[in-house]
Amino acid sequence: MAKTRTRTSTAKAPWKRARPAGAKKTLTPARKAAAKAAAHKAGRRYPNLIDNMREAAKQAPAKKKR
Repeated sequence: MAKTRTRTSTAKAPWKRARPAGAKKTLTPARKAAAKAAAHKAGRRYPNLIDNMREAAKQAPAKKKR
């Protein structure tokens, strides 16, 4: 029997939360490929929000424009 993760009642799903304050991160081509590979490994054709968020967290912070 596989264990499932449970969320606390106070946590919102990622797609229901507001975007964090700060500069918007654009994934690099390498990070996009890694997200697509993770989706393929999970049996999905395209990466979903969670795959993209995981790769954005690994990426260096975006630089601010002056």
